Amino acid sequence: MGACMALCSLASCASCLCGSAPCLLCGCCPSSNNSTVTRLVFSFFLLLGTLVSVIMILPGMETQLRKIPGFCQGGTTIPGIENHVNCDVVVGYKSVYRMCFAMACFFFLFSAIMIRVKSSKDPRATIQNGFWFFKFLILVGITVGAFFIPDGMFHDVWFYFGIVGSFMFILIQLILLIDFAHSWNEVWVRNAEEGNSKCWFSGLLSFTVLHYALAFAAVVLFYLYYTKPDNCTEHKFFISFNLILCVIISVVSVLPKVQDASPQSGLLQSSIITLYTMYVTWSAMTNNPNRECNPSLLSLVSNISTTEAMPTSSPGMVQLWDAQGIVGLVIFLFCTFYASIRSSSNAQVNRLMQTEEGKGTVGGEEVGEDGVRRVVDNEEDGVTYNYSFFHFHLLLASLYIMMTLTNWYKPDITTQAMQSTIPAVWVKISSSWMGLGFYLWTLVAPVILPNRDFS
Repeated sequence: MGACMALCSLASCASCLCGSAPCLLCGCCPSSNNSTVTRLVFSFFLLLGTLVSVIMILPGMETQLRKIPGFCQGGTTIPGIENHVNCDVVVGYKSVYRMCFAMACFFFLFSAIMIRVKSSKDPRATIQNGFWFFKFLILVGITVGAFFIPDGMFHDVWFYFGIVGSFMFILIQLILLIDFAHSWNEVWVRNAEEGNSKCWFSGLLSFTVLHYALAFAAVVLFYLYYTKPDNCTEHKFFISFNLILCVIISVVSVLPKVQDASPQSGLLQSSIITLYTMYVTWSAMTNNPNRECNPSLLSLVSNISTTEAMPTSSPGMVQLWDAQGIVGLVIFLFCTFYASIRSSSNAQVNRLMQTEEGKGTVGGEEVGEDGVRRVVDNEEDGVTYNYSFFHFHLLLASLYIMMTLTNWYKPDITTQAMQSTIPAVWVKISSSWMGLGFYLWTLVAPVILPNRDFS
């Protein structure tokens, strides 16, 4: 009996995997809007690919694979069976490049298919919101094909695609953080106005002070460990200039005219942007090929000289997994999840992210005859987000993951090594400047253009 019930349950969930509707008739899905469920599932595909990439780049993975009899070329053999798998490609940075290439192709395909979808009545919306099992098969198929791409110039060319895509994704991350900060401030201020104002305003003040304290501590550590009295001029400029910009946006955010035009602006948002800018600055400095200005975290903790820890002249093996990469992954996970569930009232951010104000929460709860809550189709009158742009955003995210997991190192096809590059430094720094410029514009635009609606 239990087996029969399990089979029936699986059968009822089949429409979630193979159906043409967004789980509207599926009892296994939670009560939510189909626009949210779809974004979460596509984000899950991205996170699944990220997890596979992380596993592939783990230290010692190739050694473990070579222990499998009859698997890797040059590894343990089984009499009569020829080892066919090139484990040098299956693991390491090559595997990350191929995995992320497959994800980028997958999301590019759907970004192209979903151009100008206006509502769920469009036949293409059925593809967007359903057929998950077949989408998974497509992703697996592209991934398998990617591992058969010859080395040649592939890694070198795809590195530059990763640089450009990551630059754009860092800007999107900053936009999402600005939107999150606005939403956070708006909700807590509204709660303070409704009651217990001391508690909510104390919370806002505490988090604002915390963010600024962490940013200030970061600046001090940057000057201590990433600059030298007679060297590292670029780092001194990056730290000082970004600190000045952060002070400017913080002062502008509390100017009387800005407050009158945008009452929702404040120091909480500026503190979050300041802290994120310090992270991007740190991330950029860790890609400086000059090891005297870029000490490894291990050398800082163990108080080892940088020249002893990693000679500048040696282009050998480098660390692909470090602290800034881990922090970058955490921020990436947060922004990816937030982009999947967000429903913002910030008009400027909505225009940039191609979403509709307030539509994400429209739609009543649908309950079936069996009492199970269903996923609600809230896009019959119009989509709540731009399908094509969402997939383009995930495409950029896959490129950002590729660069983060390989620490933005450039593959050298002659030495088969990974090397830090100056372009990676300038890409990160310039993205921080553009992000700060955009945030400054969100503050001053309502003052400069009073006749336009920026609410």
